[in-house]
Amino acid sequence: MSKKDTEFRVLVCIHTPRNVPTMINLLDASNPTKKSPICIYVLHLVELTGRTSALLIVHASRKSDNTALNRSEAQSDHIINAFENYEQHTEHVSVQPLTAISPYSTMHEDICNLAEEKHLAFIIIPFHKQQTVDGGMEATNIAFRNVNQNVLTNSPCSVGILVYRGLNSSNRLVADQMSHHVAVLIFGGPDDKEALSYGWRMSEHFGISLTVMCFVPGEDIMMVNDNANNQEKQRVLDVETDEHNNEKQLDEKFLHWFMMCHVNDESIAYIEKVVNNGEETVGAIRSMGDVFGLFIVGRGQGNISPLTAGLTDWSECPELGAIGDLLASSDFATIASILIVQQYVGAGSEDGLGTPVLTNEDYVNHHSSVTPPRGHQTVFNT
Repeated sequence: MSKKDTEFRVLVCIHTPRNVPTMINLLDASNPTKKSPICIYVLHLVELTGRTSALLIVHASRKSDNTALNRSEAQSDHIINAFENYEQHTEHVSVQPLTAISPYSTMHEDICNLAEEKHLAFIIIPFHKQQTVDGGMEATNIAFRNVNQNVLTNSPCSVGILVYRGLNSSNRLVADQMSHHVAVLIFGGPDDKEALSYGWRMSEHFGISLTVMCFVPGEDIMMVNDNANNQEKQRVLDVETDEHNNEKQLDEKFLHWFMMCHVNDESIAYIEKVVNNGEETVGAIRSMGDVFGLFIVGRGQGNISPLTAGLTDWSECPELGAIGDLLASSDFATIASILIVQQYVGAGSEDGLGTPVLTNEDYVNHHSSVTPPRGHQTVFNT
């Protein structure tokens, strides 16, 4: 695969037709272009019932001329028609619909195997809860949550869990009418750089306004770190600090690169927010109001930050990470959808030899007018 003019190859997982409008709007906002078209594999996930073995169906064309034999086939027809209609009315987009019929316990295998076989860069899976009329969140099928957790654990590429709220109009937005305000929340770490990478791609769309809010530790946190003078604790801290400082340098270099590329772009805002604890972090996010239609956040796997201290104590869905769980909770009043992103880190990914996660790194490198700073060689894999 050529490093220039590379496709953004993505797998979109669908449980029901209700998932379709938001997925299409998200993909449309992901800026398909001639230099970086989007190749979409649409996978309708159906529970195996009455069969002895799992089945993967590749749909060559629309099935509108055939009568659906059951509810699942009718849903597949609806999903296929919707995405093929999107393909026909959108430039630089190709769609391949499929249906996976398997037990929920092994459904993640179909998803991950397809992603690996097709060398995909990103998997988008729907959250297992949906918004109710009163604005709350309720589970549609608890088995969907298990599928998501298994995909996060076993995926051969980066993963995004999409929580439906704001970007869910019943009809696809016409390109010249699209206007979305997107926010990326940054706390540090690989998953946050992954989230910013996706936001970076979206920011190239003329209908997207992007706000990047970077949370930085305040004086109270700095004082706590300075007072860690116990010898044993200090020995442990020295090891952890080296790793933390290395990751922090990568974060700063990437943020610097991003800002240099968009220094004169009025559609992009960069804000630094100083906070001292989880409570102040929550307050800062709440103060952003209802301007945004989409939040993009990193899952933050393995990233323990004092900026989110206490937020995981009452987590309903730890698989979303501290910030993702906060935004997706019924208690958090927002009309925005949320994309929670987990970066793929795999053996051999640094050399760039056929690793699917490099697709968006190629996109940013090829489209950026500013050379990336030394020491940071990829966007999706640092």
